[in-house]
Amino acid sequence: MKKKITFICNDENISIEINPALTVLDYLRDNKRLTGTKEGCREGDCGACTVIVGRLNGKRIVYQTINSCLLPIADLNGKHLVSIEGLNLDGLNIIQEQMVDEGGTQCGFCTPGFIISMTNYFINHSEYDPEKAALALDGNICRCTGYLGIRRAIQNVIAYLNSIPRKNSNQTDFLMKAQILPEYFSSIPKRLKTLSKEIQYDKPTEKKIKPRYVVSGGTDLFVQKWESLLESNVRFISGNEALKEIRKEGNTIFIGGAVTISEFENSPLIRKHLPEVTKYLNLFGSQPIRNRATIAGNIVNASPIADMTNILLALSANLNLTTNKKKRSLPLNEFYLGYKTLNKKEKEIIENISIEIPSKEHYFNYERISRRTYLDIASVNTAALIKSDGKRIIDISISAGGVAPIPLYLKSTCNFFKGKEINSDLVDEAAHYALSEISPISDARGSAEYKSLLLKQLLKAHFIKLFPQLIEVEVLV
Repeated sequence: MKKKITFICNDENISIEINPALTVLDYLRDNKRLTGTKEGCREGDCGACTVIVGRLNGKRIVYQTINSCLLPIADLNGKHLVSIEGLNLDGLNIIQEQMVDEGGTQCGFCTPGFIISMTNYFINHSEYDPEKAALALDGNICRCTGYLGIRRAIQNVIAYLNSIPRKNSNQTDFLMKAQILPEYFSSIPKRLKTLSKEIQYDKPTEKKIKPRYVVSGGTDLFVQKWESLLESNVRFISGNEALKEIRKEGNTIFIGGAVTISEFENSPLIRKHLPEVTKYLNLFGSQPIRNRATIAGNIVNASPIADMTNILLALSANLNLTTNKKKRSLPLNEFYLGYKTLNKKEKEIIENISIEIPSKEHYFNYERISRRTYLDIASVNTAALIKSDGKRIIDISISAGGVAPIPLYLKSTCNFFKGKEINSDLVDEAAHYALSEISPISDARGSAEYKSLLLKQLLKAHFIKLFPQLIEVEVLV
């Protein structure tokens, strides 16, 4: 199956008939022979294949880093793809120069990804912070340098940029003046606007060939089944603007199914009404993964330890599903019927997820245990939303991941808590009570006994953090 894809690759307009499931990594290396983008883990973990993708948003371009090994070329339609070759000047630019001078590169395999991520940070910020710049590299791994040389390179680039007089130019113009971006970047907004008239988007009403896969973010599908995707009919929905909206109606927030984790995290509505949720999102994968992974994709993937799904379970989220003809809604805690088995019809997609805005009487907390704090899958995770008058539990929702075949809503444990006074004995009893609802298995992330112990301790952690004045820690530990 081939499809016409129209985009800009560095400074070149591209319009090709191609398999839409081909990864951008393979397109760059095999079709374009742009081999500066490296193939490493092919799982979105190492960052050697990182590229910058820009999309037109009004009159400006929004640029993000994405792992090209997990990005189907279908989702480049109407966008600007920047590989490491697209940053080349006549000589080394200041970022490349400092990476060399400060020993930020040794074998060089990972270096293109670091330079791409560093450049994207400067594209998106006009005021610079060395720590935030380093965090922008959280999706890039180097096994040679120890990172100190890379940190020095960042600091030197920031010092250089701060030394250049800044007028009222936009950031892209400023970076071109600073010889970090090539001059062609100034033409991209106008060129993308022109290209947008030529784009052929997927049409949901097409019925000729039934898709085998529906791809939203694809950050797990392109790890597990990228070869199968190449051989199948695939429907791509991440570019569907109708699924990208975050809106508020009354006391309810609606989050489009194709909204990415980054879009959720940076939404003014989410930051205003769910501030306690957003502070945990940097634990979920790397920035390039969050820029690609979608809310609905995370839900439908049905991983028992999915971070976002467990948070949404605690927030008592509802799913609004649609086909071309019918719509229906159901609570998220009724969506999972068994391991990777969903309460979803074959043609249904998640149009949006709705959440009632918590009141000032609600308290939210999220806990996870993994071998690494960042860039790792949780062994056990749990979220809790508790409505309290300060002493008594009025209502409560608790989720648990990694302890059952599905993302689990602890219904019986929640019922046990309701209406009771908060104290250490209650929490300790409830933590043991929760064990009757779970069925963990022993695997690479820990034994069943270990996971049971983790859940007990994490449930206690919810109350220690949220109600320290009512809890005697020594009773619970």
